Amino acid sequence: MHRITFKMRFSNRLKHWYLQNKRDLPWRKEHEPYQIWLSEIILQQTRVEQGLPYYEKFIEAYPRVFDLAAAPQDEVLKLWQGLGYYSRARNLHETAKYVVNELNGEFPGSYKELVKLKGVGDYTASAIASICYDEGVAVVDGNVYRVLSRVFGIDTPINSTAGKKEFKALAEELLDKKDPATFNQAIMEFGALHCKPQNPACEVCPFNDQCLALKEHRIKELPVKLKKAKVKKRYFNYLVFDLEEERTVLEQRKGKGIWNGLYQFPLVETASLVGQEQLVQTEAFEAHINGGEYSVELYNSEPVVHKLSHQHLITRFWLIKSNTDHSKSIELESVHEYPVPVLIENFLKDYLPPAYK
Repeated sequence: MHRITFKMRFSNRLKHWYLQNKRDLPWRKEHEPYQIWLSEIILQQTRVEQGLPYYEKFIEAYPRVFDLAAAPQDEVLKLWQGLGYYSRARNLHETAKYVVNELNGEFPGSYKELVKLKGVGDYTASAIASICYDEGVAVVDGNVYRVLSRVFGIDTPINSTAGKKEFKALAEELLDKKDPATFNQAIMEFGALHCKPQNPACEVCPFNDQCLALKEHRIKELPVKLKKAKVKKRYFNYLVFDLEEERTVLEQRKGKGIWNGLYQFPLVETASLVGQEQLVQTEAFEAHINGGEYSVELYNSEPVVHKLSHQHLITRFWLIKSNTDHSKSIELESVHEYPVPVLIENFLKDYLPPAYK
């Protein structure tokens, strides 16, 4: 089949597969921008199986954008806890407030305006514009990169500037302009369920007569991705205070680093793994003790290694008994009310007495 002719038929084959195989997902029953936007933000860098319970929790807690906008940030972050990439949750909340306060609760009606919203990039704006407004803009996410690179044999790195332009142009060329919503959902679903990263179903693939990666035995090689930057190692020492009257200390992370807005135990970051003697001599430790009497005990002799996309956190938890009067102290039983990173949540599950779990 001539390549140009195949491109014309690509959409029909894809949609035929989709109508037979698509999953029954709650946001597919809706064409309201709020639900589509919420689902797309949750599913950024998140599998549907993991994201679906979060979508349902958010819709239950905030049925309308007005409800989300009115919620406290701590509450939103707590509901998001465990999904990771917390900047998504902060941007979600900021955008909800912007839509309510500046746009009277109405989402922009075009790709050009949607892409200006905080936390909304090309992919999310394309998804909302096509699904909600039938605008002829193609989505390109990880699933789409994989499908197109394999079927058309493209080895331009997908995370390069040239690759992003090339794949976007091809997706736009293939897009069914008469039904962009179905096409975009179909190609994402095809990548997620059929043309998977490992063990794709090539034997029963609707494109196996034309797929260049299959013909050239390059399925495992495509798509091509430039190597990531070297992973940075960081050494965290959390001070878990055991104060009088069953109180402890939590602090909120600030700034542009990881977990902005979440809560944690007082942190002493060091250049390498340290023992108790080195720890207590650091300025950060002394500042948290603030001249009071204390005792220190290491909780986990084997450090916990928490892996993020560009950094590994080698973590120790130190139990501190202290008579210091902490202004930030809270009741131990209330720690679950605060949004915390998964690293802290996992520690609490092991550390807290049964009555507080």
